[in-house]
Amino acid sequence: MARKVRILIARLGLDAHWRGSIVVARALRDAGVEVIYVGNQRPEAIVKAAVEENVDFVGLSTLSGNHMELVPEVVRLMRGAGIADIPVLLGGTVPPDDVPKLKQLGVDGIFGPGTPLKDIVSHVSKKA
Repeated sequence: MARKVRILIARLGLDAHWRGSIVVARALRDAGVEVIYVGNQRPEAIVKAAVEENVDFVGLSTLSGNHMELVPEVVRLMRGAGIADIPVLLGGTVPPDDVPKLKQLGVDGIFGPGTPLKDIVSHVSKKA
C-alpha cells in the first residue's frame, strides 16, 4: 500500500487569521492527503516539525504581512536541516511585487485569497 502524501500546514508567527489554513487543510484531507496541522508557529518549530513528521510539503499561511521576513527564514532553516528539497507552499495575502522574490527563494507555489481549492489540491497532487 502506497504511503499518503503528507503536508505540514502552519500559520506563520502570530498570524491570527486561521480560516484559510483550516479550509485548505480540510480540502487536502478530503482529497486523500495526510495533513499535519500545527497552527501558529515560528520558523524553527515549523522546520523541526517538518523533519520529525517526514512531510512531502510545507504549507505556510499568512495574512499579517510577515511573509518577507518569516518565509525566507523557514527556507533558510530547511536548507540547514537538509530538507531543502521539500516544496514550500504559501497561502494568504502576498503583494504581487513579492511573488517573484519568494519564488526566487524557492517557494514552489503561492496561493492568494480566492484561489480555487481544486487548484491547490491539483498543485499538491501533481508534485507528489
